[in-house]
Parts: sequence; structure tokens; C-alpha cells
Amino acid sequence: MARRPLPRMLSNGSAFSRGRELARTAAGGAGDMLHPLITITRGLHRLAGAGRRTWTRTPKDRRGPLLFLAASLVLVVALVPYGPLLGGIGLMAAAAWHGRERRPSGPAGPDEAQVKRLRSLYEALVPYFSAAEDPAPLYAHGGDWTKAFSSPAFDESGRISRLRIRYPAYFKDGEPESRAQIERLLHAKSGRGREYHFRWNEEGNELTLTVLGPLPTDIAAQRFVTAPGETVLGFTDPTGVQRTLPLTHGEERRDVPPVVWRTGPRSTEPHLLIVGGPGSGTTTLVRSVALQALQYGDILIVEGGGTGEFACLAGREGVLSVESTPAGATASLEWATHETERRLIAANRSRQSGHRPPDDIRHPLWILLDRPSVLGHIAAADGRRDPRELVQVPLRHGRAANVTVVVAEQFDGLEGLPDTVRQYARARVVLGPATPEEVESVLGAPPHTTPADEVPPGRGYARLGTGPVHRLQVPATPDPYDDATGEHHRQAVLDLLPVRDRPAVEAVPAKPLMVKATASEG
Repeated sequence: MARRPLPRMLSNGSAFSRGRELARTAAGGAGDMLHPLITITRGLHRLAGAGRRTWTRTPKDRRGPLLFLAASLVLVVALVPYGPLLGGIGLMAAAAWHGRERRPSGPAGPDEAQVKRLRSLYEALVPYFSAAEDPAPLYAHGGDWTKAFSSPAFDESGRISRLRIRYPAYFKDGEPESRAQIERLLHAKSGRGREYHFRWNEEGNELTLTVLGPLPTDIAAQRFVTAPGETVLGFTDPTGVQRTLPLTHGEERRDVPPVVWRTGPRSTEPHLLIVGGPGSGTTTLVRSVALQALQYGDILIVEGGGTGEFACLAGREGVLSVESTPAGATASLEWATHETERRLIAANRSRQSGHRPPDDIRHPLWILLDRPSVLGHIAAADGRRDPRELVQVPLRHGRAANVTVVVAEQFDGLEGLPDTVRQYARARVVLGPATPEEVESVLGAPPHTTPADEVPPGRGYARLGTGPVHRLQVPATPDPYDDATGEHHRQAVLDLLPVRDRPAVEAVPAKPLMVKATASEG
């Protein structure tokens, strides 16, 4: 029996193909024709959603005025000539703008070179974050780095600028040695020459690596907006403090986060210890503190270096004395000891009698010692009393007597400081190049950042009591009488100096204070 051939339309698929193409063409044409309508509809939907969210976030007591304002706008548009037409055109334009298709501006993930860098960093962490008895290791050679790394960011050169790292729960993140190993590895693998901040989250087993920008080094000495008893030690990162200060730099105005040290009877860190190497900026910080202290109190300066760094302050109003010899330093510090004791006695008498303490007791007194170890060696060679032993009474009782002690010393002279300095000077600053071990020995805690390769003068770390360790940049406060000082910085310091009230050659002017003390006690 002969097989009947199939119909031409069923045996040949060209008809179906032409039908499908015709349908696609019609759909494409309809899509092109309806694309503006689709865009406007999508935009109206987004605008309605935004209005709904705004209405939900608005407090109930403000919804009535908001509704009245919207109704007033609609009424004004309706009454204005051609208002409805222009309002409709504006609404369609806004809907078209918000309904447009938004494409991502950048790549969805890291490129090939960045992936290679992340994979190399992952392989380097395997020996530290893996254990042989782990049944499902997060880190393994040839493993998936995307499970351990998240939120990677890169700079213009392709190096890592931010990265969140997960690590297993059995890693000893509570031991400083284990943390230091990981931080050194990340510093080496992510690129040297930059400063990194490490934030350990022990509860979530995460480590966040962030590249820190350089601190500003062009801020000159100036009048800072602070309250009495507040001293600006320098400036730090915006994530470290919750406060900013308005500063001037020529005609520029900007806000910079400061490290503020609070002194006075209610301070928990009434005294300051500054440590650094030669040329690190310790004397600059003492000079900056002196200029700020002169706004509200009197200062007594003992300079052990003998270089005349504080000659600009001699004979100024509020500067009791500037001493650079063992004999003068001993006499000045003996007077400061007696003055501290006198203030304590007068304050005790005032409290017992129920009266307000005298004004001369409430007036702050600052004792600034720059490199006292040099004077201690000279005094020992001459058979004199060591001036460093005379600050024990102001250190112990200065908080109650409104007396503040600032000691600046180099690393090689730390061993000669009395134990009272380390015990009572709980506000600490380390300036200049220093190893993490040296920083920790002074501050009592290691910094959470890697050291910089090039350390400018006045750059270091600060810690107030048991608080966190901050990066610090001291404001430029050079000696205005130094020929190497720039004209801008010289004039900035000269503008802050008080007027001269006596010749600069005069020594300790203790008589005016003693006269006021006698009058107040009587």
C-alpha cells in the first residue's frame, strides 16, 4: 500500500519559522512603540513607592501639615493658567527619569588581576587559619577564597584598600602574638608603603583590613575651639573620635578630628608623658601644649636640652620661668612642690569652713619638663639634687591642687624617670619612628595600625588612660626664632604668644603668686 505524502505545510517547517519570526517582529515593534509608556509607568510606580515610604516615615503629628502642603500645591497648580498641563508634563518627565533602566556603573566583581591577588592572599593565610583535624576547613590549599573574603575594594594601582576576612573560630584571636602574625602577613601581601588598620571582631570571627590615608601635616598652630581644661594634642582619623574642630589653613576652612586631652580636678588622666627620638617632635608638642595652657593658666618650663627651644616664651605674661640649668630647675621645681602643698592646704581649709576655694588655687598651674634626664645627669655630676625627684609631689597631688605636669623624654632617658611619672602620667604620646614593642611599652597597648615607612615630624600615637590607641599628628608649632622655620609657621606661633610683662632674663617670679596666696589665706 503506497504511503500518502504529508501536507506541504506539515512537511516543511519554513511556514512555522516565518510565523515565529513574524511574531517576534511584531513583539519587538510593539515593545519599541510601548517603551515610553512602559518607562513612564515604571517611573510612576517608583514615585508612588517613594511617596508611600515618605508618608510612613513621617511622624503622625506632622502628617496633617504635610497633607495640607500637598493639597495647597495641587490647588495652586490647578488655578494657575496652563497649570494642569504644565504639571502633567512635569510629572511625566519625572516619571520618565525615575523609570529609566539603570545599569551598573562599574564591574560586578574584581577583575582577573584582582582575583589573582586575592587568591594569593588566601593561599598565604592557609597555614595560619587551618588545622589538620578540621573536617570542613574554611582555608585549604586550592580552596574557594570567596567563602573567606568579602567586600573587597581596590585602589587605582590594583592593590587591596579594604577587605573583610573570615577566620575559623579556633584561631587564637585573643593572643597578641597570633594577631601580630596575621597583621604582618597582610601588611606584606597587600603592599608595603601604606598604613593599615586592623579591626578584630572576636564575636563574629571577622577581621577587617582598611588602608588609612595620610594625616594632615600642614595644620599650623592656632586658637582651637576648646573649653577650659581641654588641650588638643593633635589630629587623628575620623573613625577614631566622635568630634571635629573647625580649623583655618590660609583662606581654607575645614573640620578635622582632634585628640583632646582633658585636665583639671575631674580628669582621670591629669598628667602627660611624651616619648620620642631626636627630631620626632616632642619639643614641638610641649610648645603647642604651652601655648594652649597660657589661655587659662600659668606655666613653668624646665628645658633640659639647652638649645633655647622655649626662649620665645621667656618673660611672657603667664610664664613663671623658663629654666635650662640644674640650679634654676631645682629652685623652680622646689617652689612648685611648695606651691602644690600650699594649694592642698588652702583647699582643705576652704572645704572645712564651707567656703569657695580661693581664685589663686583654682587658677591652673602647668609644669612642663622637656628632657629632664639631661639635667639629672648634670646635677649628679655636680653633686646636686636630681630635679626629676622634685616632681613627685605635683604628680601625686596635682589633680586635687589643679597642677598639671607634662614630661617629654627620649627613649634613652626613660629608665631614669621616677616611677611616679609612669604611675600618674596616664596620658601617653609616642612620636617618631618606633617599633610596635616600643609603642606598647609606653602606651600599655599595641597600635592597631602598621607603622608608616616615612614618619614626618610630630607623627605618632596617643592613648589617654585605658582608651584606644589613636594615630596622631601634632600641629606644626616650631620655634619662631629658628632660621629654618617658614614664615607662615613663624607668624602663626608669634600671633599666639602673650605680651611681655617683664624682661626675658628674669628668673622665677614667685613673689606675685606668694603675695596673692598670703592675701587669700588671710
